[in-house]
Amino acid sequence: MVVVSHNRRELLRQCLRSLELSEGRDRLQLIVVDNGSRDGSSQLDSEFPKVQFVRLPMDFGLTKAMNLGWRAADAPYVFFLHDDTEVEPAATTRLADLLDATPEAAAACPLLVDGEGRPAPQLGSLPPTGEWRAAQPAGDEPMAVEYARGAALMTRVQLIRAVRQIDERYGQFGADADLAMQFRRVSKKILLLPGVHVRHVGSSGYDAAERADFLLARAAFAAKYSGFFAGLQARLAAVFGPLFSFRLAELSRTIAGQKIDGTQQR
Repeated sequence: MVVVSHNRRELLRQCLRSLELSEGRDRLQLIVVDNGSRDGSSQLDSEFPKVQFVRLPMDFGLTKAMNLGWRAADAPYVFFLHDDTEVEPAATTRLADLLDATPEAAAACPLLVDGEGRPAPQLGSLPPTGEWRAAQPAGDEPMAVEYARGAALMTRVQLIRAVRQIDERYGQFGADADLAMQFRRVSKKILLLPGVHVRHVGSSGYDAAERADFLLARAAFAAKYSGFFAGLQARLAAVFGPLFSFRLAELSRTIAGQKIDGTQQR
């Protein structure tokens, strides 16, 4: 299990408390990649001595943190989680059992729910639009989905190794969409298991740096999978959209190609 966190200590604490109650916890490796938090998140290691903390000096974005996490893991599957999730005790074993039983599946995910237990926004479309819809399962049987949010996603490590790493042209956004596209290209499924629930808090909004990062991720995705001109069109849209909306802080980042960690998109 790999949890990526940045400046959300209380949410991270709740996430880790839920994971410590996982079935077969002694057999599970739990890694937290702390993305340069300044709120004392890294000090939770004394509260959770069985958790391996990887501390980064600054916020390198979600994608680099995910790569560091899965490389530090020693297991055939990696369960990526955001720090604003709470996991049922049986979730990890049930998802792993599903992958064991379904060789044609590249990844498995639980049903994301809100605080009241209702399905939460989870499913997107490819290419990514930034919009999410809640899953509407008809029962408890696994269902194939095109693109599931990376807030809670278990995948086969060998498939990530096959492409060397999750593409680090993406910063905070885009890693889950790229994985979904890679799985589709090798004719592998993503299965959602409706009977397994993970509570997801989610975000009420994004700041200028995060919005710019998403626009740049969308342009990178378009260039990678639809060609140079599609990428150029998406990149121009990333500039003119903030310009026409007078979102100047966002505009300066999209013009420079500045990702969440301050580096420029290649």
